[in-house]
Amino acid sequence: MPDRRKTKKPKYTLDRSIPGAYEGETVTRRRFMVGAANGAGMVATAAIALPALGFALAPVFKTTPVTWQPIGPPSDFPIDNYVAKTIVLTPGIGEAGNSIAYVRTRNPALDTEPEDQYNRWVALSSRCMHLGCPVRWVDAAQRFICPCHGGVYNIRGLVAGGPPVRPLDRFYTRLNTSTGLVELGPRYSVNSELRRFSPRDPGEPLDGIGQYLYPARWSTPPLSNG
Repeated sequence: MPDRRKTKKPKYTLDRSIPGAYEGETVTRRRFMVGAANGAGMVATAAIALPALGFALAPVFKTTPVTWQPIGPPSDFPIDNYVAKTIVLTPGIGEAGNSIAYVRTRNPALDTEPEDQYNRWVALSSRCMHLGCPVRWVDAAQRFICPCHGGVYNIRGLVAGGPPVRPLDRFYTRLNTSTGLVELGPRYSVNSELRRFSPRDPGEPLDGIGQYLYPARWSTPPLSNG
């Protein structure tokens, strides 16, 4: 009777017509060299790409610490006009890291949003929310004017005309009781109802679906860390 026991077939079959193949080989030298070359190429690519990718993504995951800087005593800031104060946005790079904040004392008759410990002084950013050009306060017109593209904001920083997509950004403020000085803290953005949001870039609206289309950066620090 014939032997019906099944015999195992080799997992790999070798084309014996390939020059240099030996009996019993499962991988030819050519296949081995191709695999080794591809592996070396992948290692070389990773050695170049991974550090570059890490360098590019590191700022995204780096959290900026909350800082407060003194800007003067409460008597410096009137209730019906803005005072320009030079502030440091990026320390360690000289004047390039400085900017202007326009500050006044909160006016209950004008500022109808809820009052808390961080808005007893209104501090507006000088950065236009269209493309980021610097705005200036024109006392005679009671308006902030952007000379670049005609953006106009009223005394509260709300858009009064032109292309800006949202009101001027603001800064948290507080009174340091140990020094008696008003201090300016992190920047935040607002929508047309002056609702607070983590800071966004110019050109990013925060009304309606805009607040979801333009999420905050991971590096934005929560105020509770301050």
